Order: sequence, then structure tokens, then C-alpha cells
Amino acid sequence: MPVFQRFMTSILPGPALRALGAVLLLALGFPVLAATPVTLQLKWTHNFQFAGYYAALEKGYYRDAGLEVRIEEARPGLDVVGQVVSGRADFGVGNSALLLDRHAGRPVVVLATIFQHSPAVYIARRQSAAQSVHDLAGQRVMVEPAMAELTAYLRREGIADDRLTVVEHSFNTRDLIDGKVDAMSAYLSYEPYFLDQAGVDYQIFTPRSVGIDFYGDNLFTSESLLKARPDLARAFRRASLRGWEYAMAHPGEIATLIHERYAPAVSRDFQLFAARQMQSLIRADMVEIGYMNKGRWQHIAETYEGIGMLPANFDFAGFLYAPDGSADLEGLRAYLGLTLALTALVSAGALYVYRMNRRLKRSVAEAGRAAAELQAGEEKYRLLTETMLDVVWTADAETLRFCYVSPSVERLLGYTPAELIGTPLLGALDPAIADEVKTVIRKGVDTFLSLSPGTPVFRTDEFRLPSKHGDGVWVEVLSTCCRNPASGVLELHGVARDISERRASQARIAHMAQHDMLTELPNRAVVSDRLSQALAAARRNGHRVGLLYIDLDRFKPVNDAYGHAVGDQLLRQAAIRMRGCVRESDTVARFGGDEFVVLLPLIDTLADAATVAEKIRAALAAPFHLASLRVEVSSSIGVALYPDHGADEAALTLHADAAMYAAKHCGRDRVTVFSLAA
Repeated sequence: MPVFQRFMTSILPGPALRALGAVLLLALGFPVLAATPVTLQLKWTHNFQFAGYYAALEKGYYRDAGLEVRIEEARPGLDVVGQVVSGRADFGVGNSALLLDRHAGRPVVVLATIFQHSPAVYIARRQSAAQSVHDLAGQRVMVEPAMAELTAYLRREGIADDRLTVVEHSFNTRDLIDGKVDAMSAYLSYEPYFLDQAGVDYQIFTPRSVGIDFYGDNLFTSESLLKARPDLARAFRRASLRGWEYAMAHPGEIATLIHERYAPAVSRDFQLFAARQMQSLIRADMVEIGYMNKGRWQHIAETYEGIGMLPANFDFAGFLYAPDGSADLEGLRAYLGLTLALTALVSAGALYVYRMNRRLKRSVAEAGRAAAELQAGEEKYRLLTETMLDVVWTADAETLRFCYVSPSVERLLGYTPAELIGTPLLGALDPAIADEVKTVIRKGVDTFLSLSPGTPVFRTDEFRLPSKHGDGVWVEVLSTCCRNPASGVLELHGVARDISERRASQARIAHMAQHDMLTELPNRAVVSDRLSQALAAARRNGHRVGLLYIDLDRFKPVNDAYGHAVGDQLLRQAAIRMRGCVRESDTVARFGGDEFVVLLPLIDTLADAATVAEKIRAALAAPFHLASLRVEVSSSIGVALYPDHGADEAALTLHADAAMYAAKHCGRDRVTVFSLAA
């Protein structure tokens, strides 16, 4: 902050007094220093997507940093990167395509990441129940400039770039609502609100469905500005992130501000919708806003490389801003440790050694006895850590590198202690969660430092750790943060316990609670839950839900003639055939005996449900070959639709069952649709 500003702030704390002080200083002949003008170029129209920048401006954070900021919204066809690189704007908001711009010779530098998960998706008008992203081929699609991750999504799905009829993005959802286009690139925090308000049935296609999970809405500048004005970049970044922290902590206030001053044509309700959607994308509860990791950017670059959008070995030199000389140290503190009992043991042992050393200094006469006691204590501790199954470890809280790992780690992971000591603690984790764990560590250490000395802070987590000779091991980590009583150094103490068998047992129990053990099909409880969800979605979106009730004809004679073992084989094969007749989103379940149910959560017409039912009937009518036997059965299938034949779960199930019995009474081996007149 300039000297003049610091002086004014110290003597004139309020806005009115500052203004008065400025007038007095002018009268006395002092020059008033002007704030540095700065332009921020957005990538979209004014809305909560850029809430942090409005908050920084309106709360005075930019002014306090000596900046006079103008925020420019985008317009159709605008090249945001071009605005910044050319100097027409000082800073901009861009997505992961900044990597491609950097490779193309446009010297951009990413200052901070706002969205940990990009909200970019394709949204299309729903045209059929089985619609997929491949249906975008040949359709009119509005695509926002620089949405490279969506291009990557299509390429990974095997859809060539030229298969879309690309239309310039109008930034107006109305074009999709009115049918001027079939689909559009969009944000989860924006377009769904307007489509819901208009009652348009739509389908969202997200890159995350194929593993493309990129950063979103990155604050960036040009390399030339950063070199010429590093203090300006630092001040703007700091004030902006301060604004983002305020905006996400006070969404109601900022939503009102945006509605009243920046986007009066859009309701405050929409701004609050965007704020809610952004919570899970920004993850301010887990990651410090603005945090980014080179390893994550490397993964993004490798994804682009894999589909031919970047060459191999992208050069990151100069691309990522390091505020204090190291991007990896920003927001990094440590927190992981030991259980209460082991922490007490380690601390007591360390304190014991410390006291013994003091006694040695005080009295040479006691040296022999103290040494013996010290040796006995160390032997007990060594015996404990070397024979227990759990792995005890300590790490330096500053460097996050292992200082000690007990020998039991070789039984758990295959690594010797020598192979791990001195290596990064986070290197033992899946890279996909390392960033989040790093942030949790930092918050844990900050919490520990904020408490009274000696107050314990404990945490329990579950992780899958890579092993030396296998796929990995699930462990439960009990941890704490404490100071070494002898050195005063902040340390992380932890114990890791193998819980692979426990997790496998839990998975088996959960599976058994929800599935029929003979056919492996979902059971009645699962169907009831899914039917309830399907009906809620149908009421909201106005589509139909189909329910098929299926009973095998002449199954009992098979059981009686050949025994239950053959009957069980028949039921298992029947289940496989029925699953082969439906979509992945549909549910085939066994209700008991030879009764089955098929849930079609999203269909357009009665004919769609009847077609599926007839396909199942034909599949079950084909002969079954069971060992040396050739067995023939058929099926009676009842069909009921929401809302045509029932408005709730009970009515729909009852009417599908009634239609099935009507099929039996009419001669079996047929499909019958429920009729109120029957």
C-alpha cells in the first residue's frame, strides 16, 4: 500500500473522514495519489460466477490495494485471452484451454484457480429416453470460445470435431429454449436454472463422466505485465482472493449486490441458485480459494496430449504463478498423526528422554542408573513398534517428509522403513486426493496452533495406499499434530491400520442387504427406493415411468420334475436374459420365487414400455439349456405407467401386478397393459 494511503488509513478510518482528509490535504498543497487503473475481462456475462471480483470491488479490497478496477463482461465472439495478451485488459478469467494458448505462443500466466472442478458441460434438449452425447453429432450446437475441455470430452467419446454443426455462442439460453439450437456449451451454475424455469426437458453431458475433471475459471494475466508490474499482479490477486472468500461466506449479500448493480435483468433467486451450485465446485470448505497444484495441471496437460491437442512434455516454465517463490508451498501446512494412546506413548517417551538428559547434567553420580532406565524405555518402545501390526510414523510438519516409520510397514505395504524415511508423506496417497489432503493438513495445523498449548487435535481418515508389489491397501489413519517436547519442532504423528478385510466385509454386507443372493439382482427394497426417486423426477420433469411385473409360467413343474438345483439355474439364466433386454439405467429385480419386476425410470410413451416387455417375453420363451436338460417356460407380464395407471408407488405396483394376473388368466405367455376398465 502506498505511503499516502497508509497515512490516510491510520488517521481517517471512515469513508467520510477519508474524503474530508483528502480535501484538507489538497487545500494544504499535498498531492492526492491516484489509484492504479486495472481492467478485468470476464469470460461470460455478469452473474455470481464472478462473485469474488464484485465483492473485492464493492467491499473496498481493491481500493485498499491501491487499485481502481473496471470489470468488463464478455460479449459473443470475444477473445478473452487476446484482450489480456494485447494489453486491452490487465487480467482475465479463463479455463484450462490456457494451456493450449500458452503452447500456441500466447504468453499467459495463471495466477489462481477459483473452481477446483470445472462446471463446463453440454446441455441438450431431451429428444428421447436413450439420448447420449453421441446424439450431438450432426446437431446445431452453440459452443463458447476456448471450451477445449468439451472438445476433449467429445474426442474421448470418439466424436470427431467436424461432426457438430457449431454455432457461435449467443450467451442466451433462450436460443436453446426456443429450439434455435439443439444443444449448447454451458455451466452447471447457470443454464439449468433458466431451463427449469421454462419447463424445458434437458439432458446434461459432463466431461467428468469420462474422467476429465479440470480446473475452472482461472484468474490469469500476461507474462509481460507480470514481469513489468509484479507488485500489481500480486496486489490484484490477493485482493481478488480476499473478495472470493467474502463472497462464498456471504452469498446472500453478494447475490443482492450483483442483482442490483450488475445484472438487474436476472433475478436474485438465480444468483442464489448459482451460489449453491458453486459450493461443490469451488470446495472452499476443503481447499483454500485460489489454490492450484502443478501436478493437477500436469494431469490436465497429459489429457490434452492423449487426444492430440497438446504435444508431449508440455513446458510449464512461466505458466504457473508462484506468489512467494513456490506455488507448491502456497497454502501448505501439515496435519496427520497418531491415536491418543500412541501419541501419549511417543510424547511420554520423548519427555522421558529429555528428563533423563537433564538428570545426567545435574549429577554424574546418577548417570549409570539414568542410562539403564533410558535403555530400558527405548527397548520397550522398540519392541512395541516392531512387533505390532499397525504402522507408526512421524513426519516433519514443515517439509511433510517422513522422519520415522516403524518396521511393520514392510508387512503392510512391502516397503522397508529405509525406503520411506525422507520421502514425501503425500507421495503415499493417490494423486487425485493429495491436494485435498494437503489442505486438510494445513487447516488441522492451524487449528492446533490456535488452541491452548497441550490441547490435542485428533482425526480419523481412510485411504487406499499404494503397495510395493500390489494394487494397494485400505488403511485407517489415526492422527494428531503436536510439538516435540525436546526440540519444540512441530511434528505429525500417525498410526495406519490395515482395514482391507473390514471394508470387504462391509461391502459384502451392504450388497447382501440390497440384492437377491441367488440371481444377484436388486431386491424389493432397492426397487422401492429407485421407484420413489423415479416418480419424484417424473413429477418434476413431466415424463413417464414404467413398471413391469413378470411371473414365469410353468416354473413349478420344472422344480417338481428336476429339483430345486435345476430351478435355481433357470432363475439365474432368466435374470441374465432380462438384464440383456433393458438399458443400464433400468432396474431388473427379483421379488421372490419366480416373480420379477422391471423399472423403466424414464420413458416417453406406453409403446416404449410395451416394446421392452415384449422383448423380455420373447427372451424368456426361448428354450433354456441347463446341463443336459432342455427346459421351456414362458412369462406373463403386466405393464403399468405413471401417471396413466397410478400416481404413487403403491398404486403403480398394485396395477402392474393386476395386469400380470390378467395376462395369466388370458392364457399366459403374453404382455398385458393395465386397464381401469378390466
